[in-house]
Parts: sequence; C-alpha cells; structure tokens
Amino acid sequence: MVPVIARVMSEAALAGLCLLLLGLRLPHGAALKCHCEQCVKDNHTCETDGLCIATLFIKDGKETHNSLCVANSELVPADRPFMCASNINNIVYCCSKDLCNIRIPSPKVLSPKPLPPFTPVELAAIIAGPVCFLCILLMFILYICHNRAVIHHRVPNEEDASLDRPFISEGTTLKDLIYDMTTSGSGSGLPLLVQRTIARTIVLQESIGKGRFGEVWRGKWRGEEVAVKIFSSREERSWFREAEIYQTVMLRHENILGFIAADNKDNGTWTQLWLVSDYHEHGSLFDYLNRYTVTVEGMLKLSLSTASGLAHLHMEIVGTQGIHEDYQLPYYDLVPSDPSVEEMRKVVCEQKLRPNIPNRWQSCEALRVMAKIMRECWYANGAARLTALRIKKTLSQLSQQEGIKM
Repeated sequence: MVPVIARVMSEAALAGLCLLLLGLRLPHGAALKCHCEQCVKDNHTCETDGLCIATLFIKDGKETHNSLCVANSELVPADRPFMCASNINNIVYCCSKDLCNIRIPSPKVLSPKPLPPFTPVELAAIIAGPVCFLCILLMFILYICHNRAVIHHRVPNEEDASLDRPFISEGTTLKDLIYDMTTSGSGSGLPLLVQRTIARTIVLQESIGKGRFGEVWRGKWRGEEVAVKIFSSREERSWFREAEIYQTVMLRHENILGFIAADNKDNGTWTQLWLVSDYHEHGSLFDYLNRYTVTVEGMLKLSLSTASGLAHLHMEIVGTQGIHEDYQLPYYDLVPSDPSVEEMRKVVCEQKLRPNIPNRWQSCEALRVMAKIMRECWYANGAARLTALRIKKTLSQLSQQEGIKM
C-alpha cells in the first residue's frame, strides 16, 4: 500500500514540474487570440504576443480580405510598425484585442469626398477671370498693331519750336502754290523747298488703297485733304521714276491728277517715300463706275474729260509723252485686281478679248456713237486706233449735239 501511494505522489510531482517548465517557456502576452484566414486546421484562429492584423486589398473595384497574427518581434518600429501602414490600394488594420480582426472597418478613406458646389460669386469669378484676361490681351495686341500703323503720321509735337515756323505763308493754299507758275520752273508742283518740308506737316488719316508699289493714304495739310502715295525704300526706283515724270513734264491740266510734292520721311523703322497729289473722294474711274451707274450725260462728261487729259499728254512737248500707265482696263472678271503685264497681254493680245457692249446702246444715238468710238479704240493694230485728239473732237461734237454743257 505504501509503495503505491509513493508512486502516485511522484507522478503528481513530475506533472507539476512539467507544467512549471512549460509556463516558464511561454512568453508573456501569448494569450492574444486573432482571426486567421490561412489557419484552417485551428478553426481560423491563432495566438500571438504581437498584434492582430486585417488587410483589405482593392484592385479594379474588387476587394480581397485577409487576416493573420503578427509576432511582437516583427513589429518594427515598435511605436509605429511598417506593417500597419496603409496605402491607396491596400488598407491595413492593426488591433490588440481577441478576435478584433474578424471584420475590418469600412474603407471610407477610399471613397472620394464630393467637392462642395461653387457659390455664385466663386462661379462668376472663375468665368470672368479668363474672359477678362483674354480681353486685356486682345486690347494689348490691337494697341500694338494700331501704334505700328499710325507711328508715321502722329501729330507734330507742340513743344517742337521748329514746327511753329510756317513753311508757307499764312493764307496760302495748296492750289495757290500749285498754279503759281512763278514758284517752280516746271509748273508741275510746289517749289522744291516746300516739297522737302511738306511731309512734316501732313497728318495721315486713313489708308484708302494698296497697289503693287505702295499704299495710298488720305491725309490733311492745314485743313485741306490730300492723297499720299507711300512707297517702301525697296521701291525707290518706281518712286523716283514717277516723281521725275511729274516734275519734268508740264502736267498741269484740269483733267489730269494734280501733283503736289515728292518727299521722303523716316518713321523710325524704315524710310518712306512719299508722293503727294490731289485727293478725290470717289477714287479712280474704275472705282467710281463700280459704285455708281452713270447717265448718258455723265458718260459723255467722263469720256470727254478723260480724252482731254490724254490729248494733253500726247501734245508735242519736250519730255516724255503718253504718261497714262495707271489707266485701269475693265477686265476685272478675267484678271486679278492688280494684274501683271503678262496677264493683261494674254487676255488682250493673245486671246483678243474685248468687253461686251449691250445691244440696247443701239437705241440711243449718244450710246451708239460711244460704242463705235470704243470699238475703234480696241483694234489689235495700234496704227488703226483713234488718237486721243480725234476722240476729244468727236466727243465734243457729240456733247454739242446733245446740248450738254461741260
């Protein structure tokens, strides 16, 4: 009996010793129980001395949940472990209570917060800001372009004392100087001194036309309107040739454009070459006929004045004859607005095209005579065409027959 009791006591002591040793080997805090997705054999649970972790991974709108245990030795740094850090696609939830990682909190951080609506004042500011900027930019560009266009015809500075001295005596007009034959040897314009200074006192108003060699402006000189043809310095030969013709030939006639002066002017960027002449508000004959319909009386007056001017140019004088190179042919529907000599030669000489004359002109004697004169002026053979003097006489007789006073 005694040996049996001793044996039972020894076995009990041995069991207590084993339990004591087992208790010493288990670390403190190993009682934390966590949910574990991979721990199927242990009923999806695990124990750790660290933390319980739950993760939520989102990709293409799909969610993947996971839960596990993390030992204390893996929590680095201890105060803020890297394993508990979340990012935009992966949410990590760390906790320290039993089975606290079974359900991860709702990922509200991933749902974008709707922007608050703009107030009326903010909306107006957002719209008005870019619009105002574009308007200011457009005004600045227009201001720069306008300054470039008018830089060469600013009003003379009132502080410049040299401009206060009149170049021409008071009370004298351009027409008085032009027709005063004692002031110029050629009678073709203003005295040379006046020509070289008149450009400083002309104020350009607006551009009224452009051509191959330059631009035509309407200007004002002491209250009188003048036409200013401006050549660039690259077209100096054309300017010099035209100015030489005006100044060396007796061109003073009531039916010829009145020449006033030739001058050059530096606008700060390039040198302008000026030709100043009388201003006619209706423009050239071509422009006038495109804008207005003339009567038979008006037709005869225009034709006779044109013929008179051409006859004066063809008079036997010392100098160049036949100066009517700017005469505009009525082939506006066949050639460009500024045709070249080759384009006109092709239409007139090679194709032998002529303007059409309406049949109704035959019912009126004046129109019938005018049509006959026009056809005789259009002959391909230059020797067969009517002379300017012959045209002038025929039109003068026709005007007398029609009772038209010129």
